[in-house]
Amino acid sequence: MSDETSHLPPAETFDYKHVGGRFIGLCVTAVVTLLLSLVLGISNPQQFAFSWLFAGWFFVTILIGSLFWVIVHHATDAAWSVGIRRQLENISCQLPLLALLLLPLLLVAPKVWTWMAESPAHNHELAEKAAYLNINFFWIRTAVYFLLFGIVALLFRRNSLAQDKDGAAIHSIRNRRLAFFIIPFGAIALTFWSFDWMMGLNIRFVSTIFGIYNFAGAVLAALCVIILLANALRSAGYLKRVLTAQHNFAFGKLLLAFTLFWGWIAFVQYMLIWYANIPEETSFYVLRSTGSWKVLGILLVVGHFILPFCLLLFRGPKANARFLGMVAFWILAMHLIDVYMLVLPVLHPEGFHPAVLDVVSVLAIGSTLGAFFLKGLGDSPLWPSRDPRLAEAANFND
Repeated sequence: MSDETSHLPPAETFDYKHVGGRFIGLCVTAVVTLLLSLVLGISNPQQFAFSWLFAGWFFVTILIGSLFWVIVHHATDAAWSVGIRRQLENISCQLPLLALLLLPLLLVAPKVWTWMAESPAHNHELAEKAAYLNINFFWIRTAVYFLLFGIVALLFRRNSLAQDKDGAAIHSIRNRRLAFFIIPFGAIALTFWSFDWMMGLNIRFVSTIFGIYNFAGAVLAALCVIILLANALRSAGYLKRVLTAQHNFAFGKLLLAFTLFWGWIAFVQYMLIWYANIPEETSFYVLRSTGSWKVLGILLVVGHFILPFCLLLFRGPKANARFLGMVAFWILAMHLIDVYMLVLPVLHPEGFHPAVLDVVSVLAIGSTLGAFFLKGLGDSPLWPSRDPRLAEAANFND
């Protein structure tokens, strides 16, 4: 850990005068779309179940990905990322709220995870997996996932805020210990969460790297969100003391690295399933290569990997924050389609069938999370104001 603690940039707090009508707009959007989701869900509960799961998992990946970056920061004792760590903490601490927003899935679960409506006595495959695939154990595991990641996120932020008050290095040490503790348990939990919620849509489908695939998308999506958030705060005049031009290169290199990582994992999963040619496994890709779903699949290959890879390959463009913001927004949109492709083909196997509830669900959950995030943005300094590595972060030179 660096001993460079002198000449720290003064603490900076968000001024709500820069919010304008955004907060009110988010609140109005949240209320309207939540009510609209309720009305549409009552009239079409099956579509609501799949749309709500799609939107919920999209935001789960962003919040878990943000927590991953906090964990990596402390595990590696990184200095360059101190300036944006507080916002990663703020994002990941929305997990308890997201858990509340996803409670409606309790009411419609059998419509999306159809194995819940079947009896092991009449389904041989379900009977063989009944020790794991039973309703009570499923919801116990889900509660454990939210509790584990939610508590860890809150602990990281609590220690960080405590350091803002007394400046004691012990808080950084505690967070580093917590990071090492959560790495193995978090990896296992996210893997099984992916199995339960996404792979559980078809209990015959098996992929041993499915958890890694979801992890790759989550990390990349969270990186895109923090790039967009950093750009928004810098455009409003914040973070300029702790984010230098060199941070753009760091963001750009990470964006390129995890674009390659996502592309590699997606290819490996497809290649292994294609090569083995086992019906239980190939059904996943056969379904997503049917009709108009194939078009979205091609769009993912080009838009989620080839295009970002080409745009981020050269050093010059990565120095431009606005350019990185556009690329990050594009990748985030592709991640949304990626999650959509995991969920909705199960409901519409004949082909792409967009529904109003798909859009409304994303807006309802996203605007609610955004409103609570914005409301709490000014409750603490925008960066860890007494972190021992802050001076090094402010003078970061890639």
